[in-house]
Amino acid sequence: MTVAEPDPVMENEEGFEVPYHVAITTYFSYGILFIIGTLRDFYRNIMRSGKKVAKGYAPLCRDFEDFYTRRLYNRIQDCFNRPIASAPTNWVDVIERVSYDSNKTLHQTENVRRCLNLGSYNYLGFASHDEYCTPRVLESLNKYGASACSARVDGGTTLLHNELEELVAKYVGKPAAMVYGMGYATNSTTLPALIGKGGLIISDALNHSSIVNGSRGSGAKIKVFQHNTPSHLEQVLREAISQGQARTHRPWKKIIVVIEGIYSMEGELCRLKDIVEVAKKYKAYIYLDEAHSIGAIGKTGKGICELQGVDPANIDVMMGTFTKSFGSCGGYIAGSKELIQYMKSASPAHMYATSMSTPAVQQVISALEVILGLDGSDRGAKKLAQVRENSNYVRIELRNRGFEVLGDMDSPVMPVMLYNPGKIPAFSRECLKRNVAVVVVAFPATPLLLARTRVCMSASHTREDLDQAVKVLSEVGEMCNIKYFPRKASENEKYFWFDQKKLE
Repeated sequence: MTVAEPDPVMENEEGFEVPYHVAITTYFSYGILFIIGTLRDFYRNIMRSGKKVAKGYAPLCRDFEDFYTRRLYNRIQDCFNRPIASAPTNWVDVIERVSYDSNKTLHQTENVRRCLNLGSYNYLGFASHDEYCTPRVLESLNKYGASACSARVDGGTTLLHNELEELVAKYVGKPAAMVYGMGYATNSTTLPALIGKGGLIISDALNHSSIVNGSRGSGAKIKVFQHNTPSHLEQVLREAISQGQARTHRPWKKIIVVIEGIYSMEGELCRLKDIVEVAKKYKAYIYLDEAHSIGAIGKTGKGICELQGVDPANIDVMMGTFTKSFGSCGGYIAGSKELIQYMKSASPAHMYATSMSTPAVQQVISALEVILGLDGSDRGAKKLAQVRENSNYVRIELRNRGFEVLGDMDSPVMPVMLYNPGKIPAFSRECLKRNVAVVVVAFPATPLLLARTRVCMSASHTREDLDQAVKVLSEVGEMCNIKYFPRKASENEKYFWFDQKKLE
């Protein structure tokens, strides 16, 4: 009996291998879409000559994103922006929608579908009613109201904001912290306040768009190093330091290396130890985004530093959000007392944006108390163990069934590759038919050819939920032909998973 040879593979933009037939059919699909779409646009422009844009005005939307939106996104928009009618816990009520004009417009119906939720960032299960958090949140709502209706520097700082900042600083192991009302704004407004013209930002190639926009808005020079590759980071640093600033060749005023704890579109853990070693060698500051890692990984949920044994003192700026593990909104920056004092007078989000809602602040405080065991129970430790076990179980099960699952063990984010544009709506719609809610991700959130679905695990998922998820995903995966790599979990993966279970 002969064993079939694996399909030839090619390396894609993110460094992992893609079967040639998948890459070719994906390129071919986009090629057909582009040719037919261009012809239809040409015909439409002839028919609407002189009517599309007012005389003397340039078109507002005449780029590729507009073409992509009209020719792909609008036709499958029922897979996105799905409204829900319940808390985003392990099961969620999805409101059904209909369209009478080929998906140009969608209309909500009165029908609600109860679905297994595989798309929310509810890592520790705090997004729904909690016996400890919810009563305290309601109490804060009655006392402080829904909003401070003011920026922090005016009348937007309450006792709860100060309490949360002290608790966050203690939790992440830094002298001080400050909180923001929006996670995205935490990055996009902090980086411009930290660095400007004459400075250098060295950013991981797959950093979140909030980091990209914050870096661009800073006015600093930006260089990119290959995703999660410390050796290339060192090359970039050596060249940047030796050459200095463009034209003048003066030394950089400051250099900041920006990385993430868990990369949300890849599910990968940062190689923090090696990156810290390189940055310290060249006297560069480190800015660590822990939006998806804080509260989700590490024995006590303290993120990538705890998981990989890195002293938080080696990280100059620690950033995180409350929108994932803590079931709330907003974000934080933690660092030295001097840094936080400076940021409170320099960050636009602190000075001009409305402060974080007080009930949302109380939710984070209460969730942190549960995680730290300050509520008098061990529920926090159990939640952390559960999300880790759930994540590793599903990751191994999906890989065993042939899915191309990105990321590392322990990460609650599991991107499953789809590639072909036709498989984006097919996968999403077929899962919904089977009462499983998934999130599909395509351009511009990912490179054009690297569409995927992103499965997120929660401590609130039961083993029955996980088995149902694996069963449905496997069935739909067969139907959509996305089981690209039939394989079994490696011995290292199995050992790692069962060793972690033993430690619990």
